[in-house]
Amino acid sequence: MTPEITDSHCHLDFPDFEGQLPQIIADAAAAGVTRMVTICTKLRLEPQVRALAEAHAPVFYAAGTHPMSAADEPMASVDQLVRLAQHPKCVGIGETGLDYHYTSDSADVQQQSLRIHIAAARDTGLPLIIHARAADKDMARILTEEHANGAYTCVMHCFSSSAELARAALDLGFYLSMSGIAAFPKSQELRDIFAAAPVDRVLVETDAPYLAPPPHRGKRNEPAYTAHTARVGAGVFGLDYADFADRTQQNFDRLFTKAARFEAAA
Repeated sequence: MTPEITDSHCHLDFPDFEGQLPQIIADAAAAGVTRMVTICTKLRLEPQVRALAEAHAPVFYAAGTHPMSAADEPMASVDQLVRLAQHPKCVGIGETGLDYHYTSDSADVQQQSLRIHIAAARDTGLPLIIHARAADKDMARILTEEHANGAYTCVMHCFSSSAELARAALDLGFYLSMSGIAAFPKSQELRDIFAAAPVDRVLVETDAPYLAPPPHRGKRNEPAYTAHTARVGAGVFGLDYADFADRTQQNFDRLFTKAARFEAAA
């Protein structure tokens, strides 16, 4: 049997997948990807993202405002996020975070939005889904400050930041998610960061339609390709693929407890 894994972060509502989801989900299942979390990046689009999860059994979702959209979208409120999180298939808060690569001019707004999302994660018990780019010091500072104000759980999605931010996140009990970037030939430094992390704090994802791993690099990414990244991950940790896949499944269930409970009750 093909080992089962979960694509912990993708964007199935994007136009790249329009009209193709049944085939995309079938291809994922054939590759062993039996669950996926599709991520809302603008709260006004939450109804469309939610509808995908309602229509497809393997699909769960998360609700939030992407940091690159924080200055252009209405500011989320804690109450709004908590209300959306009541849906049985909403299993995470985000994605949120900080991105100073393209949108450093909105740093203050991004930080405000991030703290709102953290409060919602704390209130709901759902994991926070973090996007971090070119903002390591502020990210580590805010995550640590807020954790001191009250514990919450978190995954650093598509982790490709510094070893220092990885250590700060791991020290808080958070998880690192391995995307196709970790499978790129020139990403040895990133693979070394993952190798230094506990294997019980690692997830796998695609961030589809972006960042397809080899042998599909440069093409549209899709949940089935999580398997390529997971095979690289198995090598990073010196594990058989089936063992690594099982570890990541246990990690996902431990972090995304609501998804695991939903499946158990189905």
